[in-house]
Amino acid sequence: NRIRVLVDGGYQPESLEIPVGVNTTLEFLRKDPTSCLEEVVFPDFKIRQYLPLNTVVEVKLNPKKTGTFQFHCGMSMFFGKLKVV
Repeated sequence: NRIRVLVDGGYQPESLEIPVGVNTTLEFLRKDPTSCLEEVVFPDFKIRQYLPLNTVVEVKLNPKKTGTFQFHCGMSMFFGKLKVV
């Protein structure tokens, strides 16, 4: 299961839905040179990933519980939502 996320003035799409217990790869492609978008943070999954400009970066998840989890940039200015169903 793979989902591409464009990082440009925020996250597109801003809301992601993935299945519980399934290996899922989120592919982040950062086009925005703003320094606060150089990291994506998934606090509930203890993930902090650097996103170089114009490079696809994979974030692998296999959530064990359902729910809605936030993710955000390194400076907590841009937010997204990860819904695990």
